[in-house]
Amino acid sequence: MPDGRRYGRSPVRDEPLEQNHESVWEDARRRLRAAVPESTFSIWLKPLRAVGAQGTTLFVSAPDGIRTWVERRYSSLLSEALEAGGGPYNEIRFAELDATASGTDVLRPGLNLNPNYSFERFVIGEGNRVAHAAALAVAEAPSEAYNPLFLHGPPGLGKTHLLGAIANYLRLNAPGLSVRYTTAEGFTNEFVNALRSSGAEEFKGRYRDLDVLLVDDVQFLQGKQHTEEEFFHTFNALYEGGSQIVLSADRLPSELSTLASRLRDRFEWGLTIPVDPPDLPTRLTVLRRLAQEAGLDGEEGALSELARRIDANVRRLHGALTKVIAHASLTAKPLSAELIAELIPTGAPAAGPTTVEQIQQRVACAFGISQAELVGSSRAATPLRARQVAILLTREATDLSLPQIGRLYGGRDHSTVLNSLRRVEASLAEDEELNRRVGELRTSIHSPSSDQA
Repeated sequence: MPDGRRYGRSPVRDEPLEQNHESVWEDARRRLRAAVPESTFSIWLKPLRAVGAQGTTLFVSAPDGIRTWVERRYSSLLSEALEAGGGPYNEIRFAELDATASGTDVLRPGLNLNPNYSFERFVIGEGNRVAHAAALAVAEAPSEAYNPLFLHGPPGLGKTHLLGAIANYLRLNAPGLSVRYTTAEGFTNEFVNALRSSGAEEFKGRYRDLDVLLVDDVQFLQGKQHTEEEFFHTFNALYEGGSQIVLSADRLPSELSTLASRLRDRFEWGLTIPVDPPDLPTRLTVLRRLAQEAGLDGEEGALSELARRIDANVRRLHGALTKVIAHASLTAKPLSAELIAELIPTGAPAAGPTTVEQIQQRVACAFGISQAELVGSSRAATPLRARQVAILLTREATDLSLPQIGRLYGGRDHSTVLNSLRRVEASLAEDEELNRRVGELRTSIHSPSSDQA
C-alpha cells in the first residue's frame, strides 16, 4: 500500500501549517460569516478549514458531502473574503485530505472529476452494458480483471463517465491506491511543461509510480512524436509493474492510423470494448433522470417524444432537453409533446446548431463584442464572460471534446476549458440576468432561422 509520500505530487506542502495560514483563514471566515445568513455559514462554510498553501494560493478542504456545492456556488465569495484581508493569498482552491495506513494526514490533489461520475448514476443500456460491467470489474479489482481496458466510441456516449466512475470508486473504497486521471491533451501539456521547467525525471516520477492510470481521448496522442515516445515508456513501466491502465478513444486502436504501431499493439493487449449510442429505452431513462434533476415532474409524454426524435448521444439529449426547457420558460408554454414537435423536427440529428461559428457569432453579438475578441486572449470582464458562455453552449450543442473546443477558442488547453465551464455554471446559479441571457442564446442558436445568421 502506498505511503504518504506518493501524494507528494500535490502542489500543497505536506508540512504542518504555519500559524500565518490559520490566521489568514480565520480572518476570512469572519468576513464570510458577516456576508451570509448564519444558517448558510453553519451548513456550508463553517466546516471548511485551511490545509496548506503555495505561492498566493490557499488550499482548503471540505467534507465530501458539501464540497461540490461549496466549490460551485461559493468559490467567488471565498476568494473575495480572502482578498479583502490584504494578506499574502488571493486565490482559494480545494484539496482533499486523506488518511494513510500510518494514520498520518497527508494531502493529495483532487482528480478534477465530476463527483456525479459514478457507477450508480450511469444509465445502463444495450449499447454500454458490457463496457459498464468491465469498468466496474476493473474498479473492484485493479490489475486483476482486464489490463489494459480500452473503451472506444463516438463522443458523448459515457466513456469519460466510466473512467470517472472508476477513479471515484477507488478514491472512496481504496484510498491507499494512487490513482491519476488525465487526457491525452493533459498528458502532453504536462510533459512539454516538464521539459521546459522541472525536467523529464520529475514527470516520470509523477506518472510511473501509480497504481491506476486512466487516460481519456488517447487519439490526441497521434502526431506528437516525443509525447508518444514518453507514453510508450510510461505504459511499459506501469504494465510491467502490475499497475492498472484504462484508456478511451473515439475509435478502435487499429484505426489510430498515425499512432506508432507499438502503441496500437499495446492498447489491444487487454480488453477492447465499444460504447454504442443509446437505444430508445436508454434515452428515455436518461431524460427522466435529467428532468428529475431539473425539478420537472409529470412530463412523461414530452420526454417520450424527445427520446424518439433525438437518437444521438447522451450529450445531445441533454442539450435538446435544455433547449426545450429554456424555450418553455421564455415563452411561458408548458413542456409538452406538442412543444417538442414544434422545436425538434422528426429525425433531427442534433439539438444544436451545425457549427461552432454560429455559436460564436450569436454570443459575440449578444455581448456586443467582435468574434475576434471572443476567441482572443483578452481578460477584460465582458470578453471573458462571453467566452465562458460560448464554451458552455459549444459543449452542450456539439460532440466536441474539451481539447477540441479549446483549439477553437484561441488554442486553449483542456484544463482552461474545464475551468471556464465550472466558472460560468457557478455564475448561472447566482446571476439571474446571466441565466436569462444564456437561456435566450440557447433558444436563438437552436432556432430554425439560426442557419441564416
